[in-house]
Amino acid sequence: MRPRPPVQGRGIFSGTGLIVTCLTATLAALVFPVWFSTDQSGTAPNVLSAQTLETSYGPLSALDQDFLVKVRLAGLWELPAGRQAESKGTTPAVRTAGRHLVEGHRFLDERVRGVASRLDLALPDEPSDEQKQWLAALDEARGAEYDRRFANILRIAHGRVFSVVAQVRASTRNSLVRELADDANTTVLDHIKVLEATGYVDFDAVARDMAGASPPPVPAPPPASGPLPGATYPLPPPAYSPPPEQ
Repeated sequence: MRPRPPVQGRGIFSGTGLIVTCLTATLAALVFPVWFSTDQSGTAPNVLSAQTLETSYGPLSALDQDFLVKVRLAGLWELPAGRQAESKGTTPAVRTAGRHLVEGHRFLDERVRGVASRLDLALPDEPSDEQKQWLAALDEARGAEYDRRFANILRIAHGRVFSVVAQVRASTRNSLVRELADDANTTVLDHIKVLEATGYVDFDAVARDMAGASPPPVPAPPPASGPLPGATYPLPPPAYSPPPEQ
C-alpha cells in the first residue's frame, strides 16, 4: 500500500488560514483607531481638554472661558454706549434702546463678575481695541447720524455675541455658565429687538458681518437720513431677571 503524500499548507499558512488571518488584521486595523479616539466610556475626547479647568461646578472649557470674557467686554463698552444714547438719541426709540442696554448690561456685568469670582477666572477691565473704536465713532456723531451709527454698531455687536451664547448654552458642562448663558440669551435678544425697533438697522450690513466679512466700525449710510421705511417694531419692555439665589 502506497503511503499518502503529506498534506501541504495546513495551519495558518493554508489558503483558508491566510484569508482568515488577513481578515482579522484588517478588522483590527479598523477597530483600533475608533477605540483609540474614544475613552473607555465610549465618548469622544474633549478637543479643548488642554484648556479645560476643573471646578466644583463642572468642567470649564475654553469656550466657556471665552464666553465669560465676551460678556464682561460687552458690559465694559455697551453700558457707556447705552448711557450716551439715553442723552444723545434724537428719537424715543433710540433713547429707549439705550435704557435697555444700561439696565441689561448692568445686570449681566454683575452676574458675570460673580460667576468669574466663584470660578477663580480673571476678567478684563477695559474694552477691546475694536470696541474702543466703536465708542469713538459714537462720540463724534451727532443728530440722526448718531442714531444710525448707534443702532447699526450695537446690532452688529449683539449679533456676534448671540451666536456665542447659543453655542455655549448647548455645549457647556458647567452649571454656573449654563445659568449665565440663560440670562445672556434673554438680555441679548431683548437688545437686538429694541435696536431693530429704532428703524435704523441695516440688515444687509448685519448679514455681511455674520457671513464673515469685515465691515468698518461705522456701516455705510442708508439711502435716507431717517429710519428705514417699514423697519420699525413695537418696543418690548426691558427683559432681564434678578440673579439666582445663592
